[in-house]
Formats: sequence, structure tokens, C-alpha cells
Amino acid sequence: MGMISEFKAFAMKGNLVDMAVGFVMGTAFATVTKDFIDGVFMPLLQPIMGGIDLSEWRWEIEAPVVAADGTVTDPGWVINVGVFLTSLITFIIVAFVMFLIIKAMNSAKKKEEAAPAAPPANEVLLAEIRDLLARQNSKS
Repeated sequence: MGMISEFKAFAMKGNLVDMAVGFVMGTAFATVTKDFIDGVFMPLLQPIMGGIDLSEWRWEIEAPVVAADGTVTDPGWVINVGVFLTSLITFIIVAFVMFLIIKAMNSAKKKEEAAPAAPPANEVLLAEIRDLLARQNSKS
């Protein structure tokens, strides 16, 4: 039973629970952002780009081979550049929003009080002399 109780203590630590909540929120945020990019941002960008759907951009290295009956016998070699660009735009937006959130959290934290300044060197030296004299007087 020691291992089970040890695991329970580990699982219930605040840091692990906070991390789990962060993963769930991050996944949900990434899903919302991806849907925003695919459903709102890219359709607004299409007219500017002359009606081109960015997610359909492909670089065909080798064309697919289609049989007479319409079945694809060889899919060919295609690089989906548009899918990568869409993912890159999504990443940049998510990274920027996370930057803004972290920046807001840091500014919301109370400014930590500055550590007291170290005493001047002459005061430290005088304190050491005082302590030495006190020890010598206590020996006598």
C-alpha cells in the first residue's frame, strides 16, 4: 500500500494538477485557434490572394497515375505546402497570444520587494572588529 499512497500524494500535488489543467486549456485553445484560422482568417485572406485557398497549395513532384476506370494506381509525390503554411500561421498566433497572456500575468504579479542592500564594507569591517574584541574580553 505504500506505493499507492505515495502515487496518490504525487498525483495530488499542486504542480501536477496545475500542469494537467494547463495541458487541457492549451489543447482547447489550440483547437479554437485552428478553427479560427481555418474558418475565419483564411476565408478572409482568400479574396486578397485572388481567391486562392492557401490550404490547397501543393507542389507536385510526380503526378499521380490514374487508371482508365478512374482508380489511382500510384498516388505520386505531392508536398502540401499550404497545410504547412496554415499550421505555421496557427502556431504564430498561438505563440503570440501565449506571450501576451504571460506578459499580463507577470505584470499583474506584485513587484517583489527589493532585497535590502548589503551594508557598506567599512560597517562590515567594524562589526568584525567588534566581534573579535568581544571574544577577547570574554576570554579574560
